[in-house]
Amino acid sequence: MKERGGSRAAVDERYAQWKSLIPVLYDWFANHNLVWPSLSCRWGPQFEQATYKNRQRLYLSEQTDGSVPNTLVIANCEVVKPRVAAAEHISQFNEEARSPFVKKYKTIIHPGEVNRIRELPQDSRIIATHTDSPDVLIWDVEAQPNRHAVLGATDSRPDLDVNGTDSDNIPNIPDLILRGHQENAEFALAMCPAEPYVLSGGKDKSVVWWSIQDHISGLGDSSKSETSPGASGSKHSKTANEKDSPKVDPRGVFHGHDSTVEDVQFCPSSAQEFCSVGDDACLILWDARTGTSPAVKVEKAHGGDVHCVDWNLHDVNYILTGSADNSVRMWDRRNLGPGGGAGSPIHKFEGHKAAVLCVQACIWSPDKASVFGSSAEDGFLNVWDHDKVGKKKNPNSPGGLFFQHAGHRDKIVDFHWNSSDPWTIVSVSDDGESTGGGGTLQIWRMSDLIYRPEDEVLSELENFKSHLASCTPRA
Repeated sequence: MKERGGSRAAVDERYAQWKSLIPVLYDWFANHNLVWPSLSCRWGPQFEQATYKNRQRLYLSEQTDGSVPNTLVIANCEVVKPRVAAAEHISQFNEEARSPFVKKYKTIIHPGEVNRIRELPQDSRIIATHTDSPDVLIWDVEAQPNRHAVLGATDSRPDLDVNGTDSDNIPNIPDLILRGHQENAEFALAMCPAEPYVLSGGKDKSVVWWSIQDHISGLGDSSKSETSPGASGSKHSKTANEKDSPKVDPRGVFHGHDSTVEDVQFCPSSAQEFCSVGDDACLILWDARTGTSPAVKVEKAHGGDVHCVDWNLHDVNYILTGSADNSVRMWDRRNLGPGGGAGSPIHKFEGHKAAVLCVQACIWSPDKASVFGSSAEDGFLNVWDHDKVGKKKNPNSPGGLFFQHAGHRDKIVDFHWNSSDPWTIVSVSDDGESTGGGGTLQIWRMSDLIYRPEDEVLSELENFKSHLASCTPRA
């Protein structure tokens, strides 16, 4: 991280300063050390609600060095409710320890490393994964058997149709395999909010679109797994040798990029519309109803490779892109296309000092449609509000930036807003350059004093001040 975030000493100093401010900046914070880095992290379904905390699935992975197989990990996470955690407790954590709030529930031995995880919005027990192959793998995580990555069992890429004995050494068999790419598709992956559709992009410069509708009735049926969500794995679930994976061919293959497609996203209001970005620096909008050629193509959307894209869930006119040029750009699709000034973003958000790797708009409330987050190789996760652009009170702060999470020492490769718990984020960093290996998973929620209306916050602080005064002993 020397080139991106400064020297090791500078990173350590920045981290120490950040840690001292945890009680002020955060309502809740949890730090979970990872032996192996995870390139993706996603929230799964919430399955238990209690007085002070909720329990929820969390999906991550283990990208190993080959001494043990690569795995897809399903964890149970305890999410502490707002204004419950004591300020002095959330800053007292061991950076090298696992968090008591994150417990591994199930391990799926994955055929190859897990580069990307995405959950099906209609049923978040169904997830898709990308690995170093042309295929997209679909998993019913509740029905899959629980396995263990055994030291020395290094081959996690046997033929996907292998039949063998039920052993912890045998990789799990995907519930579906989506085929259609001609070369490896490693990162660009999305699942549709409206229909059980999957979208992928790859090194073959294409965007591929599938429907898993014909098989969805067989997925998500975990009745054969006779364990509760909080148990340590299924006792009566299917094993790897009980069936082969059905193969699904695409509904469409879309061509328009001139280089690797890095990310894809569905339009939240239409299963037929989607967008993609790539190493050709282009943003492309597609409409499956009009064919497999681009509906709109924005050339030179950024000054470098475009790594990530997100489509605003609550206002479908807005699209976000993040790039190797260190910036995030917001686009209004009404301004794109013939005569619309294609190539002109409505705003450029410039606050990162290295390539932006992930961007995601707010997903929990239409009232916060202007809020989004971005993470980068500089080790920062920035939270922005487009409505605050031009209203900044600090001239040294980039326009729209109102919170900066500095808890990671190395590049933040993925993060995900929690739709069940507003303002709660899970983020993961690959710490290979800062510590020589492993990764860090963090779950956090900024203090509500940061994002609530200013008059409301000042009123609360004034009441607190009055309360303190009333409690002070009189001389």
